[in-house]
Amino acid sequence: MKSRRAILPLLITLVATTAFTQSRHSDRGESATAGAVLSVVASRNDKKTDPIRVENLDLYENGVEQKINNFVADPSPSRIVILVDKSQTLQTTVDKMKEAAMQFAYEIYDGDQIFTLAYDQKPEIVEEWTDDPKKMEAAFGTFRKKGNPYLFDSIDLTIDQVIQPLMPGTRKTALVIISDGLDRGSKITFEKVLNELLARDIVVYSLQIPDRTGGAYRRDQPKPKEVVEELAEKTGGKVFDFADAETAAKTICDELRKNRYLLSYQPLDASSYDARRLLLLASNGIDVRIKAAQPPNVKVN
Repeated sequence: MKSRRAILPLLITLVATTAFTQSRHSDRGESATAGAVLSVVASRNDKKTDPIRVENLDLYENGVEQKINNFVADPSPSRIVILVDKSQTLQTTVDKMKEAAMQFAYEIYDGDQIFTLAYDQKPEIVEEWTDDPKKMEAAFGTFRKKGNPYLFDSIDLTIDQVIQPLMPGTRKTALVIISDGLDRGSKITFEKVLNELLARDIVVYSLQIPDRTGGAYRRDQPKPKEVVEELAEKTGGKVFDFADAETAAKTICDELRKNRYLLSYQPLDASSYDARRLLLLASNGIDVRIKAAQPPNVKVN
């Protein structure tokens, strides 16, 4: 049975030190000699009840087929991090953002927990790990829109301070971003934060708010809509319409509990200095999603 929950502020500023960030960035990826593990979303669309097995899958790195060692369902509890844009010019109301975030509390399963943050120039804790609806609902009491959206910096700090401490013991983590994808002022680039998500095997889901810029050209980064789409699709996640947050929350929570698998394999290229493109193919009647690439095997100082 699902736990029916309700969400979310005690706004406490997240602080990250340069030394901590540097140490995290130097620890990316997995040793090639130890093999690699991928989080996979897999489900049947053919109404069959047969379990999905290794023989139903083909994995490729940079076009080279890899030997899959194991493929097992992961029914363990989820750790869901919700990152909500609260910048001043966002084209929606505080009440609607609160309502969208609260949908996840209604849909989580027993054992799941949610950590909620809101960001403008920096991310701030709304409510720490909990499944208590009363705490989460009370926490949104001081939620206000202000400032500019430093989305990429906020994602980077969220990985550093909230998600990274869970690893390696907890693999089933998901980052849910409620935003239009606009970044205005971050020091970290889109490419770097995407690579960090890929290196940590963190799946991103997005509830996409209408673009406040109207699709305006962005010189040094993708347009907001493209940011939201790429973060989700390249990490093996999915984009949902902000206007249908209830469906989004149900789909995401169901997917995390029922359709998440762990795939292990031994990379054939044990000395790659570049990211390795991933492609996972499945037999007819099976849908699969994984992240777009693996980080380099060899660290460069």
